[in-house]
Amino acid sequence: MDIQANLPLTEVTYFILLSLASEPKHGYAIMKEVELLSGERVIMSTGTLYGALKRLLDQGWIIRSNNDTEKSSGREKKVYSLTTLGTHILDAEIRRLEGLVRVAQLRKIGEHA
Repeated sequence: MDIQANLPLTEVTYFILLSLASEPKHGYAIMKEVELLSGERVIMSTGTLYGALKRLLDQGWIIRSNNDTEKSSGREKKVYSLTTLGTHILDAEIRRLEGLVRVAQLRKIGEHA
């Protein structure tokens, strides 16, 4: 698979994958962490979140964890985690963004010389 063909990621996709990089999470925890990681710039409705999760499941970038559900306050919550492909996609996007920042920094340094 050509990972580069999947880049750039949308901001929502990027932050969902990033939120799952540390550990599997259920939907509400993903939504809250995306808000935190984005400095509250990305605030998703549940419809947006679950639409994105379905698409990421279909693409094979995330899976429902072996521990498929988490019981909390008597309700079962589906738990999601990154796949190897999802990790590779996220890593490629981070490298792409780092490259953009490097170019911008070099340009800014050159302007001050």
